[in-house]
Amino acid sequence: MERMEIEGTTKQTPLRSSVKSCSWLVSNKVLWLGLLCLVVSVASAGPALAALQFQAIATGLTNPIGITHAGDNSGRLFITLQGGQIVIFDGAQVLATPFLDIQSLIGSGVGEQGLLGLAFHPNYETNGFFYVNYTNHKGNTVVARYHVSAAPNIANPASRRIILRQTQPFANHNGGQLQFGPDGFLYIGLGDGGSGGDPGNRAQRLSTLLGKILRIDVDGRRPYTIPPSNPFVGTPRARPEIWAYGLRNPWRFSFDRRTGNLFIGDVGQNLFEEIDFQRASSRGGENYGWRRMEGRHCFEPLVGCNDGTLKLPIVVYSHNLGCAVIGGYVYRGSAIPQLRGRYLFGDFCSGLIWGARFVRGRGWTRSMLQDTNALIAAFGEDQNGELYFTDLGTGSVNQITGFIP
Repeated sequence: MERMEIEGTTKQTPLRSSVKSCSWLVSNKVLWLGLLCLVVSVASAGPALAALQFQAIATGLTNPIGITHAGDNSGRLFITLQGGQIVIFDGAQVLATPFLDIQSLIGSGVGEQGLLGLAFHPNYETNGFFYVNYTNHKGNTVVARYHVSAAPNIANPASRRIILRQTQPFANHNGGQLQFGPDGFLYIGLGDGGSGGDPGNRAQRLSTLLGKILRIDVDGRRPYTIPPSNPFVGTPRARPEIWAYGLRNPWRFSFDRRTGNLFIGDVGQNLFEEIDFQRASSRGGENYGWRRMEGRHCFEPLVGCNDGTLKLPIVVYSHNLGCAVIGGYVYRGSAIPQLRGRYLFGDFCSGLIWGARFVRGRGWTRSMLQDTNALIAAFGEDQNGELYFTDLGTGSVNQITGFIP
């Protein structure tokens, strides 16, 4: 029997050996696309006490790593393909013509490079703007704005306007998530620059954008302006774009559409995966600990790493249960009332999906909702708050349709 940590409590859970053929290699325990690997003997929880129900709505896609909506009441889902395309699921099928095709701008659609993020402007219905995050031919991060064409299902590829560039010292840990917050600002996730163990200690250095979540205003002067309420405005040698720091690879993060709280899935190093949390009332500036800590444990230095200033994760699990956390969303849909208010997230290697929620008097608790065979790369939500996840093994997008408690 293996002991599984669940937010300060433990329970006994049997180990299950899992062997999966995958096209994502977990290099240094993070997401790495494009190579064939075997994830062998990943321990996961035993027989589930609850079960999610889900069904594939789109299949045969190549490396689907993102799902989002445009907020335009069209019912469409926009699926990001790592190789450089965004395709539309119109409620019945994936349209043959991509919404956007920027394969020519992508240096590599494998590894942790490629087209990594997509976010639609809150006023997309009136201004037609959307934003993408990709790595260029040199392997560096580019955040760019595009505009939809006169045809609503096709973007104008000539409308590209580069918003932000960031040099990447290594090919991994690029982050890639884009989200507009409840405040209307654009939030950008960047990993620590790669390699392993953050050799440049970039996540702790405020002089670089790497290992951070940024917060910028894309509605002011071009290419962007700094919100005056950003926490490091006026701090000597600190980049004013920084909203939070101490992150290793915040591959996927999201805002709770009802509360505005921020949940960050930060991929761990060798031992632990974590979910970080920021209340909507935060003024920013949280230090989530990497590389001083991995999860709730010292990494470098090995002892005395937390001086009391670090923001510890709300959820931690060990590599007995997986090896690469995939941040999800708080369920705010109407189809599955039993899930309402739970934060759903998963692990790429083990295919486990969990739900986390805050319980008064106990803090954050986590329960396993489903043991899948999926190579989960991302979660997404539609305009109504219903949830989806991608499976790289089948090239599918799956809708979560029910829950048996």
